[in-house]
Amino acid sequence: MQYQKRWSRNLLASAALAAIVGMSGAAAAGTATSNLPVSATVSANCTIDASGGVAFGAYDPIVANKTTALTASGAVSTTCTNGSSATITLGQGSNAGSGSTAAAPIRRMASGSNYLSYQLYSDSGDTTVFDGSTGVGVTGTGSAVSTSVYGSVAAGQNVLAGSYADTVVATVAF
Repeated sequence: MQYQKRWSRNLLASAALAAIVGMSGAAAAGTATSNLPVSATVSANCTIDASGGVAFGAYDPIVANKTTALTASGAVSTTCTNGSSATITLGQGSNAGSGSTAAAPIRRMASGSNYLSYQLYSDSGDTTVFDGSTGVGVTGTGSAVSTSVYGSVAAGQNVLAGSYADTVVATVAF
């Protein structure tokens, strides 16, 4: 009986080994290939951060700013997909006045119902106004790019004392 058990085990082991060898022999007998396409699309994308703002500080209509404008600068930071083109524009602000001066819209900071006029420019010489439609072009690098914003509060504005503020929407179109 033990002889039969050993013989059965050996027969089973031999059959298993033959099956494994038979399978590996079949796999080695031939192969086939096919190409697997792999693709991705990278879309242009941008983010914008204008939270640093433009802080003019103290405006003195009696002495310091009676004949000299108060100036300040700030920056808008954009991060765009590498190589993509984008344009930064600045809106008119929450307190925009009607009409315009020198072909530029009137921007105003408010303190209650009182207003202090100012303007935002894309150049340090205060010649190119951010007018809400004309913007500044940027090319994406994949990293943050800083675009300067220059501001000027016109001289000689006889306004009431107070804290004046405005909110301007900064937009990046890509």
